[in-house]
Amino acid sequence: MFRHQGKSRTLKHNLRIATILSFVAGIVNVTGFLAFTQLTTNVTGHFALFMNDVSHFEFWKGTIYFLYIFSFLLGSFSSSFLIEKFRQNKKLNVFVLPTLIECFILMVIAFLSTEVQANYPNVLVCSLLFAMGLQNSYVTKISNAVVRTTHLTGLFTDLGIELSQLFFPKSHPFRENLKATIKLRISIISFFFAGGLIGGFLYANMALKLKTLILGALILLISLFYDDVRYRFIKVNRKYTQSKQNTAPS
Repeated sequence: MFRHQGKSRTLKHNLRIATILSFVAGIVNVTGFLAFTQLTTNVTGHFALFMNDVSHFEFWKGTIYFLYIFSFLLGSFSSSFLIEKFRQNKKLNVFVLPTLIECFILMVIAFLSTEVQANYPNVLVCSLLFAMGLQNSYVTKISNAVVRTTHLTGLFTDLGIELSQLFFPKSHPFRENLKATIKLRISIISFFFAGGLIGGFLYANMALKLKTLILGALILLISLFYDDVRYRFIKVNRKYTQSKQNTAPS
């Protein structure tokens, strides 16, 4: 699911990566909000607050929201830069790099949360936004802009459009493709919601606080490991099948 691109990528690949990453984004979204009362997976609200401060000529006050926005942008840029930089290396899965960086950020915030949260909360918010910028960028590139997992506004818009198209079969005859896309949207929304519920429960009821982010990092690491093992198994199996066919008597 982290490897296939272009024509070789199927709905199943997109569903797998969408459910995993949207679940992680849901955890980060709720954890960040409960810890800092700030949105940490998208910048729409921050942009509105930034423009409000600027319109009242409170430029210095609005700087922090600009930094939030810039952190998400920098994360997206960094992810795409790494992917483009190492794309020619056929032995390397380029999507592993930004994913590992995201895991590292979540782990560092989780383990350094007690002291840093009290003294440098805005640094942690910027770090989470950077991590979500990374994630949104690489999942957009790997899925060819079919999957986005860190915010739901566009998803609900697309879902509303696609649901309405079901009522007009003559104008939209490719019903199976349309239903598959709707299934993908609903899966992302559902797992984002599930991640938020579990994240909120662990943060508040289990008193894990920012250590809740460890769960998100572990899910990403396990997914990468599973994807790599599965890829190696398929590769070995193909080689074995080919060698068996080549040695078979004609």
